[in-house]
Amino acid sequence: MAEPFSVLLPVYQGDSAEHFARSVRSVTVEQELRPAELVVVRDGPVGPELAALLRDLLTGPPLSPAGDVPVRLVELAENQGLARALERGLDACAYEIVARADADDVSLPGRFARQIPLVAAGLDLIGSAITEFEEDEYETGMTRVLPADSAEIVATARFRDPFNHPSVVYRRSAVRLAGGYRHLDLMEDYWLFARMIAAGARVGNLTDSLVLYRVGAGAYRRRGGLRLLRSELALQRRFRAAGFTTWAQYLRNVVIRGGYRLVPESARRVAYRRLLR
Repeated sequence: MAEPFSVLLPVYQGDSAEHFARSVRSVTVEQELRPAELVVVRDGPVGPELAALLRDLLTGPPLSPAGDVPVRLVELAENQGLARALERGLDACAYEIVARADADDVSLPGRFARQIPLVAAGLDLIGSAITEFEEDEYETGMTRVLPADSAEIVATARFRDPFNHPSVVYRRSAVRLAGGYRHLDLMEDYWLFARMIAAGARVGNLTDSLVLYRVGAGAYRRRGGLRLLRSELALQRRFRAAGFTTWAQYLRNVVIRGGYRLVPESARRVAYRRLLR
């Protein structure tokens, strides 16, 4: 019998109720291996459509898009940001193994059947490749494949995030050992994964795509700008202070990764796609 696990899914007022319902179905009733619970964190007030959907989730079948999978709702009175919302969600999870999901992505039916046994067998953190789409999930674009070998993941982490956050499954105890999610605007996942690696987490990636990742207009624009540059520089300072990177790696990252945030969107698109290849 498979080890029980939680799915952790945050939602906030900027999310689409339609996309959220699709995401919920994909991580519950459509999975070959279903979770023992779905933990939804409502990060601050939401509009009427999302509020109605959250009520349906708590009623169970036939109204709930999660079917008969139990739903635990964590309600935050004010929007606190992703890191704090995920921390509250982790506190509410009943199981050691936790799978992450986002409110606008789609997990493929075999995702948990592939990932959960690997964590149950000893890994602390496992991700997968993800495939981009815009509106129609059957019209897909680029697939983001990241290193699968643990040594390569550790080496890659000194320059770029070695995991696709919406695809990861981890041990809650390993997240806690690394200090949990900490607020760092738009960079909280990379900062967590680096600390988990530094703490000795056993890590891996599957090269198969197990998540369809929704990208809308402006996806490449959001990877740049002064807001992201400030977070990038703060992340690199934390890496250096923690000894996660050398001075040479720090300077390289500031120049290359910092510069990437400032180049025109068209150049950023080309650079990003070449890096993934």
